[in-house]
Amino acid sequence: MKNFTHILALLLWLFFNAALPAFAEINPNSFSENSVQILQSENHSKHLDYIDCILLGLVEGITEYLPISSTGHLLISNELLGLNSDIPISDNYSLKEAAFAYIIIIQAGAILAVLFLYWKTIFEILMGFIGKNPKGRRLGLLLITAFIPAAVIGLALNDWIEQQLGDNLIAIALALFLGGIVMLITEKRRKKAPSDQPQSKLENLDQLNFKQAFSVGLAQCLALWPGMSRSMVTIIGGYWVGLSPQKAAEFSFLLGLITLSAASAYKVLTDGAILTQTMPIQPMLLGILVAFISAIYAIRFLVNCLTRYGLTPFAWYRIVFSFVILLLFLPKI
Repeated sequence: MKNFTHILALLLWLFFNAALPAFAEINPNSFSENSVQILQSENHSKHLDYIDCILLGLVEGITEYLPISSTGHLLISNELLGLNSDIPISDNYSLKEAAFAYIIIIQAGAILAVLFLYWKTIFEILMGFIGKNPKGRRLGLLLITAFIPAAVIGLALNDWIEQQLGDNLIAIALALFLGGIVMLITEKRRKKAPSDQPQSKLENLDQLNFKQAFSVGLAQCLALWPGMSRSMVTIIGGYWVGLSPQKAAEFSFLLGLITLSAASAYKVLTDGAILTQTMPIQPMLLGILVAFISAIYAIRFLVNCLTRYGLTPFAWYRIVFSFVILLLFLPKI
């Protein structure tokens, strides 16, 4: 529990450290019903600098696989760092557009972390697809099955969700709160399961059937709501189909490898020009490296914490953090 306290305290320190200078800039008359602007960024540099990229990389690496919403934390980080500004930083793009594109691209660091930690499983899957490992092939097909719902629904609704929710911090707070409640209920149900019907029936991921994998994939679609957390909904989905906390987390990591790779590739194709025209390559790569290193530690921490404490500590963190967001960003009426 000590390590859990340390890592979440680090997150809160990052946000409050960024938020303190912001309070000097708050003008109650600047709040509106539709948006919250705590920091105006006229004095911000004309691109994302090294400090921005390091902080965003750290937040991405820590939060991507913890069930506390990386997207929500990154959007809030953008707000606190003064990156949610429409000031132009190139002929075609604003600082806000560049920052939003960047928080998708730094997911590459989190992707590399899973490749690094689970390379044996990934190798088995690859061998399976060339006919040399039947279990690996089955696991690969299960992951593809789980990925399909998010691929279809995500492509269909991505633009609409960005327009309706986008960087709406109130919607993020609500998602964090509701997700925390669902986690508490799920964890209580798991712990109260009869001893003769253990939740951890499935000892290996390849023992899932395709209907169960598809169900986890449907759950992943809920993560399209910023603040809900892809990791949270897939781990809960794994719980509900009979996986132990450790195996549910592992399936979530492997599914995330596909989902995040697809999302990052899509963002490179659609918004790659934003990054090439608005920021140097060096800070971008540094942020990815920071995300890679911090994600490795976050993954190991999550598996250990789930095994010992389950989802409960993360649920309470989400609930508390949702109120922190409301206190900081709720529009003044």
